[in-house]
Amino acid sequence: MDIVIGLLIIAVGAFCQSSSYVPINKVRQWSWESYWLVQGIFAWVVFPLLGAQLAVPAGQSLCGLLSSANSFNVWMTVLFGVLWGVGGLTFGLSMRYLGVALGQSIALGTCAALGTIMGPVLLNVFFPEMNALQSLTVAVFVGVVVTLAGIAIIGVAGAMKASQLSDEEKKAAVKDFNFPKGIVIALLSGLMSGCFNVGLEFGKDINFGDLTPDMYKTLPATLLVTLGGFLTNAAYCFYQNQKNHTWSDYAKGKVWGNNLLFCALAGVLWYSQFFGLSLGKGFLTSSATLTTLAFCILMALNVVFSNVWGIILKEWKGCSRKTIVVLVVGIIVLIASSFVPNLI
Repeated sequence: MDIVIGLLIIAVGAFCQSSSYVPINKVRQWSWESYWLVQGIFAWVVFPLLGAQLAVPAGQSLCGLLSSANSFNVWMTVLFGVLWGVGGLTFGLSMRYLGVALGQSIALGTCAALGTIMGPVLLNVFFPEMNALQSLTVAVFVGVVVTLAGIAIIGVAGAMKASQLSDEEKKAAVKDFNFPKGIVIALLSGLMSGCFNVGLEFGKDINFGDLTPDMYKTLPATLLVTLGGFLTNAAYCFYQNQKNHTWSDYAKGKVWGNNLLFCALAGVLWYSQFFGLSLGKGFLTSSATLTTLAFCILMALNVVFSNVWGIILKEWKGCSRKTIVVLVVGIIVLIASSFVPNLI
């Protein structure tokens, strides 16, 4: 029963993340770099900081935890957060050129596979005594392969969509649709986004041990990763503000109330995925396979729900019935990837 509860919590987090880009459509009179920075303050600083406090028992402090933790692990966690930040930037661009459904599918699929495997591999390089590679069992690889199969099927549906729609129809569904450019950016995004899980691996012991409940143990590491990512994104957004002369966005007082509200909503929805991941993993401790695959499962479910939103937002409007069938098959395979490994 605990496993079912854990998977459901992760699924709820995935649904929230996949919904996080919907409020952005309500942001008015701001350029991309301006609203991306503001929603990032909430998504990568404010809410992760609040979440990390849950891992701190009475009489202790978060600052005390970070200062007493292994400094190498802390800085490696932040470093991979900085690298993940590159994935976060290109993630937004992948949806700009491919749409919510296809952009998230390709980027998150690559992220799911590489993030799951890179974590134990790199951890083993620096700390071979931990035997991190033993977590990469046959069942884990099966889960990754099934996930990639689902992503590949959805990718085929995306290619079919690109070939069937006219330029006008593509632009109607996704304003800046560009399949070749979008695919390259989405793959880069997936590669760099996988660094998030690597950061979590390096920071998994940054907690108060038995004093911190299992469901909260990865929240301090999550904060460190997102802080690293915020640095990357903030630097790029400020650069774009300067390049595009969009500093004036922040002076538009009349839209601040509206934009702050929807950026905050987008931020809390985005953070919910990793808050849910931490809580969900607390219920999966009886299954080493699912604990290792939790990140992969989260990304797979993100893809499922992003495509549901893609359908709702009519990004697949005008496609043939065959294309929709292929899309649905891919979604079903991704859902199955959450359960198949535990049957091995």
